[in-house]
Amino acid sequence: MRRKNLVYFLVLILVSGFWLSGCRKNPDEENLEARAREIHERILTVDTHCDTPFQLLRSEWDIGLRHEPGSRENGQVDLPRMKEGGLDAAFFAVYYGQEERTPEGYARAREQALVYLKVLHRMAEDYSDLVGLAVSPEDAYRLEKEGKRAIFIGMENGYQIGKDLSLLGLYHKKGVRYVTLCHSQDNDICDSSTDRLHPEDNGLSDFGKKVVAECNRLGVMVDVSHISDRSFYDVLEVSSAPVIASHSCTRALCDSPRNLTDEMLGALASNGGVIQVCFVSSFVKKPDPNPERDKALAAIQEKYQSWKGVRDEAFRAKMRQEYREIFQKYPTEMATVAELVDHIDHAVRVAGIDHVGIGTDFDGGGGVEGCNDVSQLPRITEELVRRGYSEEEIQKIWGGNIMRVFKEVIDVSAKSQNDYQPE
Repeated sequence: MRRKNLVYFLVLILVSGFWLSGCRKNPDEENLEARAREIHERILTVDTHCDTPFQLLRSEWDIGLRHEPGSRENGQVDLPRMKEGGLDAAFFAVYYGQEERTPEGYARAREQALVYLKVLHRMAEDYSDLVGLAVSPEDAYRLEKEGKRAIFIGMENGYQIGKDLSLLGLYHKKGVRYVTLCHSQDNDICDSSTDRLHPEDNGLSDFGKKVVAECNRLGVMVDVSHISDRSFYDVLEVSSAPVIASHSCTRALCDSPRNLTDEMLGALASNGGVIQVCFVSSFVKKPDPNPERDKALAAIQEKYQSWKGVRDEAFRAKMRQEYREIFQKYPTEMATVAELVDHIDHAVRVAGIDHVGIGTDFDGGGGVEGCNDVSQLPRITEELVRRGYSEEEIQKIWGGNIMRVFKEVIDVSAKSQNDYQPE
């Protein structure tokens, strides 16, 4: 009996040893993660596109508090989680959806843009010990040394300019440092990559050329994410400064009109610009077909027809909830961190290491399996280290490239101011 108990005891130890060893991480993996975290903490990390201002408009949501990841209501970005994830700087997007191209529509867009800008300035005042509004690369590096998060402001959708070029100057004075020329529909500046109601791509308008020139003069980066292929090439032809794609992926790996082709990546590199790889799962990999979800979405689109003209916020909230329930009922398999970094790899191969960065689109649809909020961003660095990227290369991807472009845009602006001769 004693011998039998001894056998059971030895078997138990052996099985426990196998179980514990299975739970432990490989020492090489632990070393990799530790090295990646050290690099992540040493370098300046910049995310060029977050839609977090949506959250700031909610009176019950406080960016200074940590919100548990995993629920839409809690968002993907707050100041404590930015610190956890080692994110030093982020561009918060002032966004307004496309409406009628009328004086009334432009007035509403301008009013809402000013509300967002006011809220962002108030956030910086309320949390001045944690964050600062930044308007130059130097600000980002200074705030990093002070242990604070740097918040830049981008404007998503040039519809907020309407047809009034002077608004660019107003927005610039209030901190806007890039403008995404359009969103999901054509506007008075250019055509969108996802609006083919008019089959022909008309590219950048004459007014759009003036917008690009004024951005160059002011030192505002021109953002080519969302714009059509012809608009993209038109912008490169007229811009005197490098441009950015603040949140896009590569079309060679995922055939979406929102992504850039290899030819576009090459042209962007020749321009001196940068593609900021986006975390929207459907831009990283094509979703599997889901006829039931498509049918449910078609039904709800038929029910509501259009969001345009709906001013009642309670009704809009009801519409959003119904859309949300459809995606909860018919979930899409998310892309992975590895698949996301495949896009970084591809962009580096085609455009070069000096022309690739990161723009998550957190709080606006961004998120992949394994990196679905700002606290998980070190996992991107881990994957880059795993693939053999050096610290210098990682530093360029995470912030060096976008800060270089930003400085060049400011330098072009300064030169244009010096060269300006009043009539």
